[in-house]
Parts: sequence; structure tokens; C-alpha cells
Amino acid sequence: MQSEIEALYDGKPADYSDADFQLFAGFKTGLNHGEIRAAEPDSNSPTGWRVNAWVKKGILLGFRMGGIVDMSVDTERMPFFDKSTYPVKRFSVQSQVRIVPGGSSIRDGVYVGKGVTCMPPMFINVGAYVGDGTMVDSHALVGSCAQIGRNCHISAASQIGGVLEPVGALPVIVEDDVLIGGNCGVYEGAIVKRGAVLGTGTILNRSTPVYDIVRGQIYRATDDAPLTIPEHAVVVAGSRAITIGPGRDWGISIYTPVVVKYRDAKTDAKIQLEDLLR
Repeated sequence: MQSEIEALYDGKPADYSDADFQLFAGFKTGLNHGEIRAAEPDSNSPTGWRVNAWVKKGILLGFRMGGIVDMSVDTERMPFFDKSTYPVKRFSVQSQVRIVPGGSSIRDGVYVGKGVTCMPPMFINVGAYVGDGTMVDSHALVGSCAQIGRNCHISAASQIGGVLEPVGALPVIVEDDVLIGGNCGVYEGAIVKRGAVLGTGTILNRSTPVYDIVRGQIYRATDDAPLTIPEHAVVVAGSRAITIGPGRDWGISIYTPVVVKYRDAKTDAKIQLEDLLR
């Protein structure tokens, strides 16, 4: 399938045949079942992950192939107009996914594992992968191609960016057993390793370094590597003083995330409370 998707994407025909749409339908089925992923674990990669650029091409191809259609439940009270290739994902009781009433939306072409809880209103975009037992809380966003592990909690109003383009760029990765606090933002291909905790309001991106006061290290994104938060790190929103120029004279500090500790028995006991809420 990979070579066929890439050929169709690179060829950019003016019209698409029935066979082309059948190819895309098969590709989207693979996304829905978690058999095809925009990024996947790779022990040979320095980050532990590799991007599958051809999958991103397939997702972009779907936007190109689809036309705008009326998907409204009620054109007056709840109008929806979107690409015909990306309707709302269909679930059944057998999916074992809780979608609590109240305005949530999950696009087709998303893998949602068993035991996932979706609190209203939340949104999961095409190409994302959400592992078993994870909670996506109210007003949270899981962006296109983002990879979320098992038993995570994406708290209220948190934003997990995607990264669909450029096709070779790694999307945001949140590994297993991660707790993302309320109003957090994880963007621009950042990786949050297994068991980490982001405190309320923590923002991670390529521009802002993370200061680890436990290990005495500074984590930054480079041209060749994303920002990576270590396993079990507890990160909170902090600040650092400007040391030169007017900013120093005015006593100004700027935002920076800070690793203040690593998860211990006390932290884990708090996180166990999340299980009682599911």
C-alpha cells in the first residue's frame, strides 16, 4: 500500500478513479484499526520513535480527494460541512469506548483503544492514535497524527499538537502512563516519555528549554532532535530571570518549564486517584 499511496500523492491527478478511492478507504481502515500509524516505536531510533512520512502523505491525500459535503445532524441547529473523505468516526458498544454526551467529535481515520474515555467537549483529529485506557478530558484537543499511549490522562483544556506537515517531521508523542495537567500544551513534535507528569499550565515546544534541577541538565530541541521529557519526570511551569540588558534592569523573568522531581510512591499514589474516576 505504501508505494501506491506515495505514487498517488506525488502524481496529483486532476480526477480520482474508483480504484483510487478504494485505495484510500483501505488506508483509512488501517488508521482506524491502529495497523497504520503516522509514527511508531522504533528501538533503533535515538528518540525511540520513527515517523512514517508515507502515512502523512496518505492523510493529506484524503483532504485533496474529498469534496465539501453537508454532514449536518440538523442544518439549522447543528450544521457541519467538511471533506467527504473524513466524516465523524463511527463507534458501537463493542468498541468499548466511552463518549460522554455533550459535543465531542472524533474524525474518521483515528485509532481509539478500548477503555478510552472522552469527556465533552473534546476533539481528536485524523491520524491520531490514542492507546487503551486513556482519558481525554473536557475541552482537550488531540491534534492530527499525535500519538498518545496507554493509561494517560489528557486533562481539561490541554492541547496536544499534531504536526501533519512537513510530512517528514515527527508528530507530538505522549508515551504510556503520562499525566498531562489542565491547560497544558505540547507542541511541535515534543516527546513526553513514559510515566512523566506535566503540572497545570506547562507548555512544551521547540523554542523553550526545559531546566532539570534534579539532574542539573537542560533539555532543548535541536535541528536533528525534538524536545524530549525524560521518563517519570515531573515538570511544572516556572520562570528564569533575564540576565542581560533592560530585562535584567527591570527585574523581568520569562516562562520556562522546570523538572522539579521524578515520580515516587507519593506521586504515584496521587495518580492512582485518576483510575477511580474512570
